Amino acid sequence: MPISGSALVTGASRGLGAQIARRLAADGWPVAVNYRSDRPGAERVVADIVAAGGRAASFGADVTDEAEVTTLAAAVAAELGPVQVVVANATGPQPLAPAAEVSWQAHLDQLIFFVKSPALLLRATLPGMRELGTGRFIHIGSDSFERALPGASAYNAAKGAQLGLARTWARELGPHGITVNVVAPGWIPVERHGVVTAEDSAGYVRDVPLGRLGKPEDVADVVAFVASDAARFMTGERLTVNGGHTID
Repeated sequence: MPISGSALVTGASRGLGAQIARRLAADGWPVAVNYRSDRPGAERVVADIVAAGGRAASFGADVTDEAEVTTLAAAVAAELGPVQVVVANATGPQPLAPAAEVSWQAHLDQLIFFVKSPALLLRATLPGMRELGTGRFIHIGSDSFERALPGASAYNAAKGAQLGLARTWARELGPHGITVNVVAPGWIPVERHGVVTAEDSAGYVRDVPLGRLGKPEDVADVVAFVASDAARFMTGERLTVNGGHTID
């Protein structure tokens, strides 16, 4: 896809989002590095991108708040160009609890990140994509939905809703030249997981055909593909990035 606008990566001050932002910038995208509270982290990501010859800027916003998302999209467009690619990566806490103890609020907490936030982002960026005549909306999903991990019912239900949202948007937005896909990682250790030793991960790795844990770069490369012209005829898909862990 010819680059005529910018790429917005939410929750990009660290972890997967930071690596995705760096990877998109390496492909030539002007990147909006979104953060909610970690401004120093976001500015480090911007500095990395600029040092590598790319273009980026940091933008603070709570992407679950409608007014802030509207302001965010306008600010990005003013500084970097209309948003052509959205990577909905931001997430919140994911506590585990037995089904009988999961409150409705716990379900809402997950839906806010995986349904409300993407919906707000789409509404705020869609006019610009339509004007450009092209766009990419990329959800960051999870293979937890397929694995149906016990104790994660609220998270898994929201991830299922996210997939339904993406598939429906793909049908609606295709005539406007906009694709919508989900990139679904497996367990990818990042800063929030702390130190993960070989002993900690041995049980998980035994069930991964490729024999290792995933790295943020593994996910970022797939996101970059989906954002590129190489994926121009793919929409409504879910690309699982987990080394084959959930092969049927």
